Amino acid sequence: MKLNKKVISSTLALSVALGTFATAGSTVSAQESKIQYSSEYGTPSFIGETWAPKTKKGLSKRDIAFSYLTENSQKFKLKGDMKNHFKVKEENADPGTGTHHFRLVEQYKGIPIFGSESTLALDKSDNVTSFFGEVVPNLDDKNINIDAAISKNEAIEITKEAIEKKIGKVDQYDGPINAEQFIYEHDGTFYNTYLVKASTSNPKVGYWHYFIDAINGNIVDHYNAAQDLSAFGMGVLGTKQLLDVQFIDGLYELRGFSRGKGIITYDQSSGKNVLVTSLSKSFHDGASVDAHGNAMKTYDYFKNTFGRDSVDNKGQQLISAVHVGDKWNNASWNGVQMSYGDGDGITRAFYSAALDVAAHEMAHGVTQHTANLTYRNESGALNESMSDIFGAMVDRDNWLIGENVVVNKDEKIAIRSMSNPAEIVDVRTESGYSPDHWSKRYIGTLDSGGVHINSSINNKAAYLISDGGTHYGVTVKGVGREATEQIYYRALSLYLTQSSNFKMMRQAAIQAATDLYGASSNEVKAVQAAYTAVGID
Repeated sequence: MKLNKKVISSTLALSVALGTFATAGSTVSAQESKIQYSSEYGTPSFIGETWAPKTKKGLSKRDIAFSYLTENSQKFKLKGDMKNHFKVKEENADPGTGTHHFRLVEQYKGIPIFGSESTLALDKSDNVTSFFGEVVPNLDDKNINIDAAISKNEAIEITKEAIEKKIGKVDQYDGPINAEQFIYEHDGTFYNTYLVKASTSNPKVGYWHYFIDAINGNIVDHYNAAQDLSAFGMGVLGTKQLLDVQFIDGLYELRGFSRGKGIITYDQSSGKNVLVTSLSKSFHDGASVDAHGNAMKTYDYFKNTFGRDSVDNKGQQLISAVHVGDKWNNASWNGVQMSYGDGDGITRAFYSAALDVAAHEMAHGVTQHTANLTYRNESGALNESMSDIFGAMVDRDNWLIGENVVVNKDEKIAIRSMSNPAEIVDVRTESGYSPDHWSKRYIGTLDSGGVHINSSINNKAAYLISDGGTHYGVTVKGVGREATEQIYYRALSLYLTQSSNFKMMRQAAIQAATDLYGASSNEVKAVQAAYTAVGID
């Protein structure tokens, strides 16, 4: 999909009699209804209203959802049975609010369309209250050949060859290499492809995404989503960490299974994952101690705060690898594990020592298994921002990200500042500092379209929602960290989709706050004011 789409907002205020906006067989409340359209396709990317079929008798929640899609089929520019156009990927009930949520994907002749996920929510009375997503119309006109001439295994082999041509021989991939068929738009043409995902730590950290043409085996597009970010032990910074371990054959191992399917820490000094062990209950490699302890703390945060069982909500093992690369100034999530560099000792040092960095990387895993925000342009900036937000929520000391890995404080106090992004130098921007407003966003091609640069705009909004303040003349009354983290988690897990941009982020946060606290709540007002303050209306 093209990922630099602008969104045209069309707000329809309904102040007339009930049913004016509805067609026969449905009702729409007289409260304000909002629609935002994708300028790429002219189809709704957000609809906010209260809608119900004329009668709900005998209809399941899924029936109501598809009735709503049928009701809006003309807006979506789709014809025929909506069950042929949309497939339900997930269906979740929220007993706390009584709401019900669908995550759908648009498909063409049974093949899902990449980036076309949508979310649809019902309130406790089974009224549809919101639609978020991307709908691609008129696919019959695109001359898409759906008959695959190569197999998934062939696509995987093509991908492996391409990866190794790029980074060198890979002796060990970090997990199974998966291939899934998608209709994928690239440079205005729709292709029948396999999306192949592969994770590597050596000779280069990567979470590789390759789109392989299912007709001829050509590489249509590709990108790397891992871009440049009880025993005991003493961490790098002198912090004592309690560690969940195993005792096997006379050795204590940095792997424990009290959380999900386990937390495991490896030493990759040799270029391969080697399990960290000790002859006693005391572990002495500070980088390994921090990585293991911080993974435990992050797991506990998501479990205790949101009831989430690891990054995939199914107990996925949390694997960390330390001493990755040669003085590598970075940390990364590659779809399977966290990788931490030791830093060069001059500007950066031991990324695993920072709890907020560890939480940042694991939050990428949560995003992967929820909205799956594509790692480019605005959706990629939101991906990075979500990781910063949860990094700052796990490590609640301040609103700085990565201050513990920065060696030269005269050059930079932290990797990013959420409270004041503009205090962080970034020579890639026109101002020379991280942007704190939409008008100052980076619009170039570096950093995958500014994923680490423009993330600071959404970071500032999150800070304002929590702590409040006046920014560019707009005053926000903060509602605290507890409400803020719930709003962003709900937006990420229930409303945002692969191709969501900043405008969709605003709407998703408003919808999440409305669900949790009510449409007239201080929380909703804080979200609205915060996004206005950073120039996102």
